[in-house]
Amino acid sequence: MEEVLVYEKPCDTGNDTADGARVILFNDEVHSFDEVIHQLIKATQCSLEKAKKFAETVHRSGKCEVYHGAVEDCLHVSAVLEEIHLKTTVDFS
Repeated sequence: MEEVLVYEKPCDTGNDTADGARVILFNDEVHSFDEVIHQLIKATQCSLEKAKKFAETVHRSGKCEVYHGAVEDCLHVSAVLEEIHLKTTVDFS
């Protein structure tokens, strides 16, 4: 079974995540590990170790859930990742 790494915000946003979403990051052959790691930290405020795990999972599996939470937060995280043209999707299901 594939391990899914999920970053959860460390503080309570006051939003009910039952109506939330998730951000999926896809692998590409354009960006270096360092670029992806830097952008993940910028987008999600996760630790360096967590960003490295996300990047490795994306590289190995082709995609990885890198964030879940309120729809607005997911859209923001996705937008930050896409600043450097990383490929993402926001899943509202």
